[in-house]
Amino acid sequence: MTSLRGRVITPHADLPDAVIEIAGSRIVRVAPAQPSAEASPPRSDVVFLPGLVDLHCHGGGGSSFSVADERQVRDGAAHHLGQGTTVLMGSTVTDSPPRMLAAIAALADGVDTGSLIGIHIEGPFLSTARCGAQDPAWIRTPDLGLLHELLDAGRGHVRIMTVAPELPGADAVIELLSARGVIAAVGHTEADAATVERVLRRAQPGLVTHLFNGMPAIHHRDPGPVIGALNAAAAGAAHLELIADGVHLADDMVAAVFSLVGGNRVVLVTDAMAAAGLQDGTFQLGPSAVRVRDGVARLAHGDSLAGGTSRLLDIVRRQVHAGLDPVEVVACASSRPAAVIGLQDEVGSLAAGCRADIVEADADLRPLRVMRAGTWVA
Repeated sequence: MTSLRGRVITPHADLPDAVIEIAGSRIVRVAPAQPSAEASPPRSDVVFLPGLVDLHCHGGGGSSFSVADERQVRDGAAHHLGQGTTVLMGSTVTDSPPRMLAAIAALADGVDTGSLIGIHIEGPFLSTARCGAQDPAWIRTPDLGLLHELLDAGRGHVRIMTVAPELPGADAVIELLSARGVIAAVGHTEADAATVERVLRRAQPGLVTHLFNGMPAIHHRDPGPVIGALNAAAAGAAHLELIADGVHLADDMVAAVFSLVGGNRVVLVTDAMAAAGLQDGTFQLGPSAVRVRDGVARLAHGDSLAGGTSRLLDIVRRQVHAGLDPVEVVACASSRPAAVIGLQDEVGSLAAGCRADIVEADADLRPLRVMRAGTWVA
């Protein structure tokens, strides 16, 4: 039995002095410390968070998830694991069909070896008008034949696919994804509010890919996808991804979404690419060159943001510093994304019965050590 003591953030409380008891790979007990208990570890100033869960990540530490290279998948996942993300979804970008199929196969290998929890396919059935960093040369209208190929390449590990619901044939894509157990996330879209809300209510669990980014801005006479997504989330029919890194979204906008729909409908993601955790420079995101300056990634040829350079704990720390409730923020980066993919009883919480995925951080929420399945990782 292993016991840890410090400030503990559970899905429902911020305990200033508590003990986590671990047996093997599982948490067996989380409770306030008893000062008189001889078996308790000594009190400490460290903070214990659940291992974080990132549903949207294209790489990190110099490695990309959009190439057919299982080593890069392993190394990119290891980079995020060392920063506190113990459950990671590997995301592709839009590319030529052969390159997408090869990248998805490499991600499937990463799932088989335990580096990843699943695969998120971002594209190619997206709006060319809202492509962002997705290469418009490879965006196409929905094609069920290609969709079958992409899903088959994932060998049952594809969990999420981002689709623009206004495209002709999108309904058939969403139906096929649902039939194969894949979440059809709404994103990179110009759909009107009614279309977005209809799709999110129908395609449960409803998920929106990085709300605000890859979408038109809200207009008071033309409510677009953002309003449809907010309405669906407020009604309990959708979760909203937010890249709350201060680059993709202003902190005040993040706070406004929490206020409008409640933190239980928010999922914090990184959208990280290979440059995450590295210095400025030139990198690759699928077929596109990306230049990072002052920590901001943009297409080398154009001005579009091209993924994130933060890790999920960086985003948690930023939003806590911005004044949001630590319990809410941590849940949005752990238990709530775990629930979206049906793993709420397995990962993402410091609670009895869950896998012992634990981040030990300092008072400023910077990582000191990371435990995954009861073992401290390098």
